[in-house]
Amino acid sequence: MSAGRQPLTRTFASAEELHAAVGSTLGTSDWLEIDQHRIDLFAEATSDHQWVHVDPERAKEGPYGTTIAHGFLTLSLVVPLTSGLLQLDTAKMKLNYGLDRVRFLTPVTAGSRVRATAKLLAVDDTKTGLRTRMEITIELEGSHRPACVAETLVLIVPDTAR
Repeated sequence: MSAGRQPLTRTFASAEELHAAVGSTLGTSDWLEIDQHRIDLFAEATSDHQWVHVDPERAKEGPYGTTIAHGFLTLSLVVPLTSGLLQLDTAKMKLNYGLDRVRFLTPVTAGSRVRATAKLLAVDDTKTGLRTRMEITIELEGSHRPACVAETLVLIVPDTAR
């Protein structure tokens, strides 16, 4: 881990500790390469075979000079890039609750590397547990603009057996 970088996992002992962390950056993931194989697998899974994603020869003549990742592939990486980011000792499970805002700002070309940084924007108490709102910024190595910025919602369900 480079100097000045926060650890990827932040563990909170209580809901109160989590509430107190609102406004803070939770951490930054390691870099992940987005190769053509990953793009092709995503195309297969989603039946989105647009040439700009899956045809390297044709894409050489396109606007990016190579293939690009699907925007939703980039968005789907929020989960693996941030999965261990926030741990609450009293939680039984965490569930994806939704997204409030997503923007794809810079195309992710095949062979690029991305990483995610998360900032805790809010924690709301609900009947089911705690609903967190985080701003996830997916950085693109070598670019001054991020690839994607999304506000994610995660429901943290308490372990009532504790």
